[in-house]
Amino acid sequence: MAEIINREYPHKLYFQLCEIMKKKIEKNEWELDSQIPTEEELCKIYGVSRATVRTAISELVREGYLTRQQGKGTFVKKQMSDELSMLTNFRELMLEPGISFSTKILAQTTMMPMGNLSTILNIPPDKHSIYIRRATIVEGRPVIIQELYIPLYVCPQLLKEDVVNNSLFGLFKKYKINITLIKNNFGITYVSPNDAKLFGLAKGSPVLLLEQIFFSGETQVMYIRSLKRPDSFGLSIEFKKSSINDRRYYVKR
Repeated sequence: MAEIINREYPHKLYFQLCEIMKKKIEKNEWELDSQIPTEEELCKIYGVSRATVRTAISELVREGYLTRQQGKGTFVKKQMSDELSMLTNFRELMLEPGISFSTKILAQTTMMPMGNLSTILNIPPDKHSIYIRRATIVEGRPVIIQELYIPLYVCPQLLKEDVVNNSLFGLFKKYKINITLIKNNFGITYVSPNDAKLFGLAKGSPVLLLEQIFFSGETQVMYIRSLKRPDSFGLSIEFKKSSINDRRYYVKR
């Protein structure tokens, strides 16, 4: 029996459908590499519009759960393992559940490490890193600005990858890079003139700051600096393991 979409539930329909589809993947009801039901079939099963189904599928493709094959359909790309899985994409960390968003890439290039970046990434100051700057758009305005730094030697292929429609974790897995540890630091900072202009805020306005360092074994493979506009400070951190209960923390101001 299919799980029911609750129209009185505060979360948006596509978000509820995402969660239902994730459970099917995680519980192996939809096996790895298997084709999921068509958009039309999902509409009938859950009583939702095709737009809702497409949004849910796009979100799961972005998170790395599903993959689309032109002319064939949509297939299961990954399943949860027995290892601790840190679900740390920016939607889950810095956006309240159910928020619909889009991503805009502002830069995707290489650069020499500036300031203390060489120390953070543990690379010589004369070695290049990949630099990605992107904005998360909600209801037509930027709410998060992210800067991502990845030592070039770690995964030079990322320069040519679509980092809007693909999860970075999914891309790392594609190139056999396993994220084993993430260190998160939260705080408050003040926007630079450029960021203030992008946010539409006054210069020096306070914003929520999240800094993350990603490790593969002992190697630092990525540093992300995320800024969230101050309208509503919110964050969510989730750790999952098949043998323990889900643990979720959410703070909102």
